[in-house]
Amino acid sequence: MHGKPRPAADAARALSAMDHLIAAHVIGRQELARRLGVNVTDLTCFAFVLEAGDDLLTAGDLAARAHVTTGAVTGILNRLERAGYVTRRPDPADRRRVRVAAVPEAVTRVEAVYVGHYARLTELFADYTPDELATLTDWFTRATALAHEYLEKLNGNDPAEPC
Repeated sequence: MHGKPRPAADAARALSAMDHLIAAHVIGRQELARRLGVNVTDLTCFAFVLEAGDDLLTAGDLAARAHVTTGAVTGILNRLERAGYVTRRPDPADRRRVRVAAVPEAVTRVEAVYVGHYARLTELFADYTPDELATLTDWFTRATALAHEYLEKLNGNDPAEPC
């Protein structure tokens, strides 16, 4: 497969395109959360639960991934549990901890909302060669790591530390 011709770009154009993608994603995520009857943070946490699959997360794992306190994650889990998205299970290795499992019917509801968008993204990826997809994957992975570093600096609340 050959990639399609690409328009000329430089770092400034790429950053602008990225900013537009992030803005569209944030607005879309808010709309999806509204349609599913949850808030964006709760939807994000549910996505982490889905991503973990059968390797169930602890509440502490979820707090770390979402960059919230364990107290905040308790509220998130309470809301998700009341809304029928997750259940809490005792950790077989440590009864003081709980693990979080997705409710199958909730998984079906969320997948139904995302399926069309992911199908369009898959179609878009078909326009790229394997080498281009490798470059995109590398960029997404490295940009995500940078974003996490940035979050850590922001959460450090040290005004002397540049973000």
